[in-house]
Amino acid sequence: MFSFFKKNQDDDQAKAAAKPSWGERLKTGLGRTRSALTQPFARLFSSHAKIDEALYEELEDILLTADVGVEASQHLLSALRARVKRDGLTESEQLKAALKSVLAELLAPLEHPLVPTGHKPFVIMLAGINGAGKTTTIGKLAWRFRQEGKSVMLAAGDTFRAAAREQLAEWGERNQVEVIGGQGGDPAAVIYDAIQAATARGIDIVLADTAGRLPTQLHLMEEIKKIRRVIQKADPTAPHEVLLVLDANIGQNAILQAQAFDEAIKVTGLVLTKLDGTAKGGVIAALAKRRPIPVRFIGIGEGLEDLQPFRVDEFVDALFS
Repeated sequence: MFSFFKKNQDDDQAKAAAKPSWGERLKTGLGRTRSALTQPFARLFSSHAKIDEALYEELEDILLTADVGVEASQHLLSALRARVKRDGLTESEQLKAALKSVLAELLAPLEHPLVPTGHKPFVIMLAGINGAGKTTTIGKLAWRFRQEGKSVMLAAGDTFRAAAREQLAEWGERNQVEVIGGQGGDPAAVIYDAIQAATARGIDIVLADTAGRLPTQLHLMEEIKKIRRVIQKADPTAPHEVLLVLDANIGQNAILQAQAFDEAIKVTGLVLTKLDGTAKGGVIAALAKRRPIPVRFIGIGEGLEDLQPFRVDEFVDALFS
């Protein structure tokens, strides 16, 4: 009997040891972005032994190709020139460490993990366009908070999309959490009811889904403003976090979305999803320069553990390793 339990324990340990670490998964997930940087860097360094203007021009092209954006690219190049002058760098190979350093400095203000404390329930409102991964993000967040020992309730505020309620219900069943709401109702009322129910039951966290919308759909943007106002009627201090879910594949359009949603509902944090797809993760640098809203989480896969807090050092190391 004891050998049976020992065998199961050994199997579990073997599985845990075989499972890639978050750092390894992040490196794999950022493969396309890393390729957009490291391969051109290798060519750049082999063709320029010394640091000169031609090197800076080619480096700018590489950054733009990786979705870093014009403003962030210019900022990084200016910081890099200053670092080269300060440290007396002359060889092109020395630029890699310097670039990692100035990129980390640019991204540093975005590293601010979400800590849902101080309110019960802690109300998290999620927004974004259709297809950004909002509902999946809610499911993964519910799982994460449950792992931390917190009670969670889901509010099905996307009452228009046919499969939204069913998809959220599946996540609710998977995470053993209650889902409030149904199709065809007023989304603001659904979320209001969920907050009231969570308050009565002593629930720690409410994750409120909203219908996907484009910033150009003005009537829908007015509706999401209404949802925020109604949430404040249920709890004047809420929402305590407003997360905008952005698909990393949209590149520079992420800036426009962040600006539009921030102006409408005061976004407090970003979730950048699908970095493992065709995305070029340099858009995080563009966000840091144009709209420095904290990046709470990044997603690099479909697994529950593939949504993790954004950490600058891990991200930059994964890009350049």
